[in-house]
Amino acid sequence: MVASSDANQDGSDEQQKRSEIYTYEAPWHIYAMNWSVRRDKKYRLAIASLLEQLPNRVEIVQLDDSTGEIRADPALSFDHPYPPTKAAFVPDKDSSRPDLLATSSDFLRVWRLSDDSSASSRIELRSLLNGNKNSEFCGPLTSFDWNEAEPRRIGTSSIDTTCTIWDIEREAVDTQLIAHEKEVYDIAWGGVGVFASVSADGSVRVFDLRDKEHSTIIYESSEPDTPLVRLGWNKQDPRYMATIIMDSAKVVVLDIRFPTLPVVELQRHQASVNAIAWAPHSSCHICTAGDDSQALIWDLSSMGQPVEGGLDPILAYTAGAEIEQLQWSSSQPDWVAIAFSSKLQILRV
Repeated sequence: MVASSDANQDGSDEQQKRSEIYTYEAPWHIYAMNWSVRRDKKYRLAIASLLEQLPNRVEIVQLDDSTGEIRADPALSFDHPYPPTKAAFVPDKDSSRPDLLATSSDFLRVWRLSDDSSASSRIELRSLLNGNKNSEFCGPLTSFDWNEAEPRRIGTSSIDTTCTIWDIEREAVDTQLIAHEKEVYDIAWGGVGVFASVSADGSVRVFDLRDKEHSTIIYESSEPDTPLVRLGWNKQDPRYMATIIMDSAKVVVLDIRFPTLPVVELQRHQASVNAIAWAPHSSCHICTAGDDSQALIWDLSSMGQPVEGGLDPILAYTAGAEIEQLQWSSSQPDWVAIAFSSKLQILRV
């Protein structure tokens, strides 16, 4: 995803030899996908299948910088019940914690990866977390978010209208809230004890764990009963968040200080937007991707002022099919990953 061909004018041969795009083809359609956060595991990602059957697969893949190949490690590939709706590595850049991967589907699962190269399988299920105390079953989980400030906490969202905050070290529920009137589709942390969620009821709500009885409605979609399906909270400037409306080509950016009114709407996609990712290293950049096969990067530094005709993206990349997943690497912020059909691509931005 390069603005122009002169992106590598620093003249170093090494820089010019290195590709801007690397591709991996999985044996199945990819849906869940995410970057590893640890600095000692560069270019490592988890990808998961979207198969209409109970057994699905998760693979841990890594780019070999010297050959330019992304390869799966058979010892880190494993079966997973149902397609994961999300996968994420523990937010632990300094490798001070065990190497953990979480996945959501029927339950929240936490997997532990080991470095034992002699083992035929280097992954084990550490925890299976069911938020429904009254049943061995639970409402399917649509998403989750790992709390960067307090990595023992994971928040999950469910079609049963609840959000559940887990303490994964105690394997216990910290808090469970009825968050919305309808299915909750996504959840995002905005700090240690503050999270937000979006729902089929069309609202973005913010919760503070110090006052669990109340929530603040930040935004409601203008047409009634229009679901909001994804939520991104800007980690570099927590005043801002972005959300996606189901089957809509626009992205709504919100300033939580001014509820109900979008601060800007991004309207350059030609089909439904599926994914959003704020830049991990810049407070005013966001990437969006959708069914028009495009990944667009936007500079929102001018978002307070009206722009005639609307804001244009500063970079665009066209993939080979509808982009269903997008993640921006927090430990290597020059890299964005997208998933479309059975392909994973990592793009230098």
